[in-house]
Amino acid sequence: MGGEIIRQVETMEEYKKNRRKVCLDDGTVWILYRGEARKFQLKEGMIVTEDLYDQIAHEVIGKRAIKRAMHLLEKMDRTEANLREKLKQSEYPDEAIDGAIAYVKSYHYLDDARYAKNYIRCYQNSRSRKRLMLDLLRKGIAKQTIEQAFGEEYEADETEMIRSLLRKKAYDPSNADEKERRRVYAFLLRKGFRSEDVLRVMKCSDYLTE
Repeated sequence: MGGEIIRQVETMEEYKKNRRKVCLDDGTVWILYRGEARKFQLKEGMIVTEDLYDQIAHEVIGKRAIKRAMHLLEKMDRTEANLREKLKQSEYPDEAIDGAIAYVKSYHYLDDARYAKNYIRCYQNSRSRKRLMLDLLRKGIAKQTIEQAFGEEYEADETEMIRSLLRKKAYDPSNADEKERRRVYAFLLRKGFRSEDVLRVMKCSDYLTE
């Protein structure tokens, strides 16, 4: 096959499930089925031209990474960070992962802004704004994207959410001792509510009659 000589096969070894692990001298690692390795006549020390590299990296592994990404997204909506991690776990090279991500994003199968808005819409009545922000940051979504989603979707009344939780806890400020107050206060802080909001609602008893 023609093209500029750019790489060389450094090692080849047997891999799990009828596959071969092909390591190039630039650090690139391909996981290929045995039939694919035979098709391209790959062996240790072999020169990899630009044309051959493109065939394997894009036409074989790249397309397989796209199919894998599509399959993962069919099961559930995911963030870009989560999809990248899943593809990495399947041992796709970074180049193939980048290509697969670009493909699914171009068709809006992957959209962190949509994911953030859906997440906020779904959980805003049971989790505080702070908790939602932390959840989405942990999922790898950019803070700016999350803040924009809050601006479009967040409508929850956190004061009412605190009141509802206090009713469920049967908390009565007129009868609670110091130990009970500390326990309930800590519980609400873990939910992500602001300290000043928690203290303000806990001091009132009007929610008990609602």
